[in-house]
This record gives sequence, structure tokens and C-alpha cells, in this order.
Amino acid sequence: MFSGSPPRNRLLLAALSVLLTRLSCSSLSVSDVPNIAAFFGTKTRYEDVNPHVLRDALSVNTSVLRPPTSERCSPVHLTAVIRHGSRYPTVKNIRRIQRLSELVRREATRGSGGLGGSRGSGGSGTWSRGSGTWLQDLQRWENWYTEDMDGQLVMKGREDLHHLSVRLSLLFPSLLCEENMSRISLRSSSKHRCVSSVEAFQEGLQRHWRRRELTHQLDDDLMRFFERCRGYVEGVEKNLTALMEVERFKHGEEMKTVRRKVEERLGLHQDTLTPDLVEAAFFLCSYELSIKSLHSSWCFLFDEDDAKVLEYKSDLKQYWMRFHGHVINGLSSCPLFHHVFRTLDRAGRPRRSTDAPPEPASILIGHAETLLPLISLLGLYKDETPPTADNYHSQHGRSFRSGLIVPYAANLLFVLYDCQRGPRLQLLVNESPVRFPGLEMEDAPLYRDVRAAYRHLLDGCDFHRECEATSGGRGPNIEL
Repeated sequence: MFSGSPPRNRLLLAALSVLLTRLSCSSLSVSDVPNIAAFFGTKTRYEDVNPHVLRDALSVNTSVLRPPTSERCSPVHLTAVIRHGSRYPTVKNIRRIQRLSELVRREATRGSGGLGGSRGSGGSGTWSRGSGTWLQDLQRWENWYTEDMDGQLVMKGREDLHHLSVRLSLLFPSLLCEENMSRISLRSSSKHRCVSSVEAFQEGLQRHWRRRELTHQLDDDLMRFFERCRGYVEGVEKNLTALMEVERFKHGEEMKTVRRKVEERLGLHQDTLTPDLVEAAFFLCSYELSIKSLHSSWCFLFDEDDAKVLEYKSDLKQYWMRFHGHVINGLSSCPLFHHVFRTLDRAGRPRRSTDAPPEPASILIGHAETLLPLISLLGLYKDETPPTADNYHSQHGRSFRSGLIVPYAANLLFVLYDCQRGPRLQLLVNESPVRFPGLEMEDAPLYRDVRAAYRHLLDGCDFHRECEATSGGRGPNIEL
């Protein structure tokens, strides 16, 4: 045990830290959230997936931990794969935002639609409230995004990771505790938004326990595996046909309907807006919300029907580029998959009394592009019918909604328990229980059964064989 104040005093200090953090978060706005906030795909806020976090950033529901009640179990290890927090737009989107704002300032209200506020259709119709006011706001809106921001973490993003670290400390007090601080492993992608996120996570733990003994390491081989997988890069990322469904939907009837409605609401001539500029306006609503907690005037351009179409367009891209759409997408994550299970193997291995205790926690911070292929490889959120450009109307009940799976600060938690019948493993996605495919009868099946279910990947899934697309070997498998 670390030297210093007695354990009871340290626990009181930790409780006081939680209380002070709660009080500092109490000024967050809960009520004024756009009704389209849950449809922003990978640009969705974490609290729009878990609304209780908006009410209390440190609220924890211990009932999500579900080892069998018939056995005595205690958590012995946590592996957490986490996406970075809220960020600024990338350069590509900043340039689109600039083009959009110039167009609206120059041409809005000059087309046939006038102010457009009373002639919309469909959905909630929230855009029509006070249309003259919000349209004037858009015409006066000054683009404050600059290219040097380029995807960097914002203050809200630091809070996302800070609060998550404290919530995990409260959920796993025996693992993320002061005594274990020096044995917690932290790794991050080298991208600045991930480095800032892992620093914020560390800061949350350090403030919670009043200690400063955490360090992290950068590991792109693990957290940006997709860059090193030639089969993926050539077979999907640079393959013009791999995202054919996305392009078809982008120029299809559903997107054309949204574009016409937005043009009418802005009073623009038909075909003034491109699909990319419509999407830029939609994402502006999301950026202003996630960065400033602001219900922006840009949000009033869209009703819920529009938002669902734009979400689907975003989901198509994620599905075919990172998820189940192509087999190589999941296989590219083999290094991370093997790392997770090697870590779990070490933590669950029987040991003598003289052996060093297992690593209590492994924290891995990356991107949506890190989590989605791994989740795909695990076989989660696999709908019977894949989303395509032609089946939008039959996909409303789909399980794959990227905003609910990989919002900002998304997390995939592997919780290993020491139980009477042997080690058990529970999986949580964004702090909610999810059952392993093929093991749906239990929330926390025996670890040996989980390993048996993934035996084909544990024994196979060779990264170099799967990813090296040479003329003499197997090329990337891009079939569904």
C-alpha cells in the first residue's frame, strides 16, 4: 500500500473529489438539446447515447455488472478500448463549412422559397419555429473554425474522458484504485486527439485519487492497425467500388428529397446545394452541440425524417468501410484482438502466492476506426440483411447504428471475474451489457467458453497473412 494518509482519509478525499466534480458539472444544460441529437453517427455525443450522463456526468449503475448470483465473483481485470472524446472538425469538413456559410450569406432567401419557414413537410417540423430569426442567424453566422483545429480534441472532449475515468473508478473500485495506480497500463494512438484523451483519462484518475504516478505509451501498431493492413488499404480504403452503396445512396432519391427541403427552407434555387454541403450543415448542428453545448440555428434546417436519412448515409459509409461490409475490415483488427485476449489470459491464469498480481487494468485509446473493426471481428451488431442504397425503408430497425455504438468517448469494456467455477468474462459497450454471439444465455460466461467461441480467431487471424495482398497470396476478401 502506498504511504501517506490513512486509507479511510484517502477514500474521503476521493469522495470529496467526486462531489466537487459533480457540482462543477451541474451547470450543464439538460433541456435545450436538438431532437435530432441521436442521429449524428460517429459525431454523436456520448450523453445522447446515455442521457443519464447529461444529468449527472459521474452517475454509475452498478447493476450493469452481472456475474452469476449463484457464485462468489470478484473483478480481477478490466481491458477498456476507448474512442477519443469530442473534437473539432477535420480540415475537409472545415473547408465545406466555409463554402456553405459563404453560400448562405450570399444567396439565402433569394430563391423561390423565400424564408421557407411555413412550407416545410414531414418529421417534427422544429425547423419552422421562428424561421425568420434562425435564418437571419445563419446569414450572420461567422465561420469560426480554422484549419489548424483539424480534428483536435476540444475542452468538452477532455471532460468526456475525465468523467469516464472517474465513472470506471466508481464502477471498479478494486481495480482502478490508488493501490493499483502504478500497475495500470495506458496506451494511445499517436494522433493528437487521442494523446489529449489519454492525458485527460489519466488526469481524471489522478485527481480522483490525488496521485501522479500514471504514464502512457504511444502504440500505432495496436491502435491504428488499419493503416498497416495493405489488404484493407488497397481492397477497401482506396478501392472505388468498395463504397459503391454509399455513393449510390448519396445521389439517390432520399438524399435528393432532403436536399430540396433544405434548399427550400433557405430560399435557395434548386440544385444550389450539393450532398456534401447538406451534410456539412447537418454536421454543423452536431459540432456546435458537442463543442459548445449549443442548440444551433443550423439544427432548424432539419427535421427528424431528414436526420434519419443523413444518419443512414453516414452508417452506410461506416458499415462498408469499417464494419461487416467487407471481411477484411474486421480481420485488420487481428493485432488488437490478440492483444486483448493475451492480456485477459495473463490476468486469468492461475498463480502461486509468490507470483506478482495480475495487471488490474489495460486502457487503450484510439478512434472509431479502431473500435468498429474489432466489434465487427467479435461478431456484434450483425443484422440479417446488410444496409444498401436500395433498402433504406426496411432498415429502420437495424442494430447497426454507428452513433449508438461509437459516439465520442465510446468504450468497449472486457471485465474478467474470478469466480468459483473459474474465470468469467463480461462485455459492455458504452457501459451497457452486451452478450457474446453464440453465448447469449449468460451475461458473463466462463472465460474458457468465450475462448472456445473465438478459437478460430485465436488460432488463426494472422495479420500478415490476411493483410498482405500479394500476387502469390490471398488478396483482400471484400465480399460480404
